[in-house]
Amino acid sequence: MPTMAEVARRAGVSVSTVSHVVNNTRFVSLEKARLINDAIATMGYQPNELARSLKASTTNSVGLAISAISNPYFTDIICAVEAECARLGLMVFLSDTQEDPDRELQVVRAFHQRRVDGVILAPSGSPQRAIDYLADKKMPCVLIDRFADQRFDQIGVENETSMRALIDHVASFGHKRIGYIAGQPGLTTTRERIEAFQASLAANGLECVPRYLSAENVDTAAATASTHAILSLPSPPTALVTGNNMTTIGAVRAIREKGLSIPGDLSLAGFDDFEWADCFEPRLTLVAQPCTEIGRQAAALLSARIAATGSEPRSVRLQATLRARASCGRPTHTRLT
Repeated sequence: MPTMAEVARRAGVSVSTVSHVVNNTRFVSLEKARLINDAIATMGYQPNELARSLKASTTNSVGLAISAISNPYFTDIICAVEAECARLGLMVFLSDTQEDPDRELQVVRAFHQRRVDGVILAPSGSPQRAIDYLADKKMPCVLIDRFADQRFDQIGVENETSMRALIDHVASFGHKRIGYIAGQPGLTTTRERIEAFQASLAANGLECVPRYLSAENVDTAAATASTHAILSLPSPPTALVTGNNMTTIGAVRAIREKGLSIPGDLSLAGFDDFEWADCFEPRLTLVAQPCTEIGRQAAALLSARIAATGSEPRSVRLQATLRARASCGRPTHTRLT
C-alpha cells in the first residue's frame, strides 16, 4: 500500500501539501491538486481513516443497537436510519441486542471502544446498565421506540392516542368483551399500551376483565398460547387487540388453529402495520407506526446531539395512523370454544 510520502514524491510536492488535499484542510493550487490526485489515482493510495479520525477526534460513524433485526417494524426503522445517516455523511454500524441486557451492555461498550460519534439505542426491558454506561461516557445517544431515560433524546410513537383510536374503532362495532395480547414484558411500549388499553376501555364505558388481558408475550409462540387460553374461557371476548406485529401473527395462528373465522367469529385489530398485512384474509385492521419518520428523525437528532452536546434532551412522540380494513365486524352470539 503506497504511503503519503510516496504520493508526494511522485507528484513533486511536500507531504504536507498532499495532506491538505486529502483532508481538505487548506487551499492548494489547482495545478498541484491535479498532480496529487493523478498520483493518488495511479498509485491506488488510500487514506488511513483510523489515523484521520484520531487526529480529528471524530469518526463520522454511529452505532445502531436495536433488538429483533428480523422484526419488520425495526427493519423499516433501520433502513430509514441508514438512509438519513448516509445523507448526513455518517457510517452506521448495526448490532442486534437480542433484547438481552447483558448483550446490550456489551454492544454499547464495543461501540464506545470503536470510537463511534454517537449511538441510537432501542432499549431492552432492563436497559439501565447500558444507559448508565452511555451517560457515564458522555456518549451522544438517542433512544428509539422506547422512552426509557430523560437524560437522552428519545423518539417513538404516541401510544395513548393510537390505542384510543384502535379501541374506539373496535367498540364502534358493538363489542363489549375485548381482550388484549400484549408484547414483550418490561418494555416501556408494552406498559404504555397496556395502560392505554385499560384507559380506552374505561373511556368507552367497558370493563377491563383481567382474564382477557395477557400482559407478557416474548414471541409469537407465547402469543399463540395466550390467545388459545383466552379463547378457551367459558365466556371469551368477542374481539382481540394485539400489542405488536409479533403478537398479531401469534393470535392469527391460534384463531385459525381453533377453526374460527375473522371477523365472523372474532374481530381482530392491533399495532404495527406491516407490508404483507394486506395479504391476510381478511385484510387486517392495524395501527401503522411512522417507521420511516422515526428512523429519519432519530438520525437527525443524533447528528444534532453530536454537534451540540449542551442542549436539553428532547422527547419526540409521533402520531400513528389507524388503517381500518376488514378484520373487525359486529359480535356474534356464537360461543367460542
